[in-house]
Amino acid sequence: MKGQTAAAKELSLEKVLDLNEAGNLHGKLMNLRGADVAIDASAVERAGALCIQVLMSAAKTWEEEKLNFTFSKMSDALTKTMQLIGVNYDHLLAKESK
Repeated sequence: MKGQTAAAKELSLEKVLDLNEAGNLHGKLMNLRGADVAIDASAVERAGALCIQVLMSAAKTWEEEKLNFTFSKMSDALTKTMQLIGVNYDHLLAKESK
């Protein structure tokens, strides 16, 4: 993906990414549309499949718009949940976090 010259906007995720948070997460992401985004998921303690689906859908949208969508930081809990449900997120990790 081609990076833009402006710094990426950072979005810090909540501790609990459940059904109740999915709508809020979608709204926050839509407010950042059109800019590079770096996701700080270091605080995530529990993540549900719906929020992960929202994040992966956003990643695809940003890719189609030729913008960067990366995870600058990921908690162990989110990493394990993504692995458990079979989500490949390696291409979304910021180079510093690999």
